[in-house]
Amino acid sequence: MATPVVTKTAWKLQEIVAHASNVSSLVLGKASGRLLATGGDDCRVNLWSINKPNCIMSLTGHTSPVESVRLNTPEELIVAGSQSGSIRVWDLEAAKILRTLMGHKANICSLDFHPYGEFVASGSQDTNIKLWDIRRKGCVFRYRGHSQAVRCLRFSPDGKWLASAADDHTVKLWDLTAGKMMSEFPGHTGPVNVVEFHPNEYLLASGSSDRTIRFWDLEKFQVVSCIEGEPGPVRSVLFNPDGCCLYSGCQDSLRVYGWEPERCFDVVLVNWGKVADLAICNDQLIGVAFSQSSVSSYVVDLTRVTRTGTVAPDPMQDSRPPAQQPPHPSAPLRRIYERPSATGSEPQRVKQNSESERRSPSSEDDRDERESRAEIQNAEDYNEIFQPKNSISRTPPRRSEPFPAPPEDDMATAKEAAKPSPATDVQFPVPKLEVLSRPPVVTSTPAPKAESPIIPATRNEPIGLKASDFLPAVKIPQQAELVDEDAMSQIRKGHDTMCVVLTSRHKNLDTVRAVWTTGDIKTSVDSAVAINDLSVVVDLLNIVNQKASLWKLDLCTTILPQIEKLLQSKYERYSYVQTGCTSLKLILQRFLPLITDILAAPPTVGVDISREERLHKCRVCYKQLRSISGLVKSKSGLSGRHGSAFRELHLLMASLD
Repeated sequence: MATPVVTKTAWKLQEIVAHASNVSSLVLGKASGRLLATGGDDCRVNLWSINKPNCIMSLTGHTSPVESVRLNTPEELIVAGSQSGSIRVWDLEAAKILRTLMGHKANICSLDFHPYGEFVASGSQDTNIKLWDIRRKGCVFRYRGHSQAVRCLRFSPDGKWLASAADDHTVKLWDLTAGKMMSEFPGHTGPVNVVEFHPNEYLLASGSSDRTIRFWDLEKFQVVSCIEGEPGPVRSVLFNPDGCCLYSGCQDSLRVYGWEPERCFDVVLVNWGKVADLAICNDQLIGVAFSQSSVSSYVVDLTRVTRTGTVAPDPMQDSRPPAQQPPHPSAPLRRIYERPSATGSEPQRVKQNSESERRSPSSEDDRDERESRAEIQNAEDYNEIFQPKNSISRTPPRRSEPFPAPPEDDMATAKEAAKPSPATDVQFPVPKLEVLSRPPVVTSTPAPKAESPIIPATRNEPIGLKASDFLPAVKIPQQAELVDEDAMSQIRKGHDTMCVVLTSRHKNLDTVRAVWTTGDIKTSVDSAVAINDLSVVVDLLNIVNQKASLWKLDLCTTILPQIEKLLQSKYERYSYVQTGCTSLKLILQRFLPLITDILAAPPTVGVDISREERLHKCRVCYKQLRSISGLVKSKSGLSGRHGSAFRELHLLMASLD
């Protein structure tokens, strides 16, 4: 009897070179799970069909890197926001620019389409949220309340609310009809990166850099549960279409959670790194991640993933009475969204600005729209995806075929997987280890053509003859074969030097750690600075940055000169710069208002030693911040992740100018 072929639970689908420069944002079409849009530092938005190597369409018009992209529900429109604050909307079926929206003063960090109306919401690094009417090409309303960059926006399934997540550690819920904030959800201790509405119930999920996922009841406006212990910052979450569970795209793994009570149903290892977006189609979860100019797509077979807390019956123990089953997790525990009917429904009503505040189309916008183009790179794929075959159906088809799963690489593993095993109800399951095959990188550039067999008219040697046949033979000394000792010495070349460097670094860190155990953070930092090794300072700052409460004013006076060195460092530039930017951001958020207030306060009568010491520290910090301000301003024009970080710091340091 033939052994059934056991296929993988998770596998890598493909890898493409999506842009000529770094990829800065991407999004999956949630309706089909087959359409991918990418934004890059080359100021373009490219459209792709999942598992096809060629770009379908390239959208131009932005003059700065594209920081955020979003597709509407029918996947007919796409909106993209840039570092300069401009927003452009394209009609994909007509292959043309639809609207150019101007108004934000900094990076566009988040975008979302209204599920029913002709509205787009945008969140920016300038802390503002704007609601745009695509038909009238104007800002309908502006929502103020966040104190830092708005990282994620989501409309509720019924289109009446808007949820926002920001770097100020808060989640806010806005009422579109009343034009005001309904509720604020504090609780996260780090920047909130993502929010997602439950597809049916009044429930909201939020994921943060504090490595937690929180669930919020939208009737009682209070926390339902909190899942802690994520392996890294939470950047991507998605509810199952029936609402039975929540998927979290973690570092190299997919985790499946329930919330009442909080529990982990399953963990699947997927080597996708930092996954950027998730979509579900045909009982398959599609995940996409990007690194530099490449985008990789992965598939997880959800039919082999545990999505509920029920226990499967054990065929070996039929004689035992069945265990009492918990209630189905998708059973509604709270109010259900009331969606408008397809026909005869009233248009969405939203609070609007006065006519004097609304922005009318200008000739400058018209010029921008003329300069924006939709370049069709692959006509066949474009016609298949965006051109409707008739008035009823449209591709990508809603019933597209699932991606075929490859067989297991290890046959021994496959045989073990084929054996029946008693089911157990595990609270935190062991991850399913999947060995992912790595397909070759697919690029959209054509392969080099083979050389033509035609003989050129001009040649340096006669046809059919070799000049070397008529020259005296020259003995070429044979290269002596390397013996094992020589080969090993070449392999180990430089190894001893590296060992010395790492040993010295380890010794220095042991010295700092010995001081750290005494509980004196300031002395620990002073000892790290005295060693005069930036790598030790970076290691220490990476620890201190995890807990903002460790920062004190006297610590800033010691750290700020080191931050200036880190921002200018060329050795291990990217890790040093990232750590320096994170530390400087914490100092600006916690201490800059205090420093400016103390320096602006009038002098007091009498002698106050503690106040004089505090005033002296503030003057030192202010002088150092002024020195760093010029460096930050000069680097704010950089592109990519570090350019965005410097621009955010420049905004925070605006009060120093």
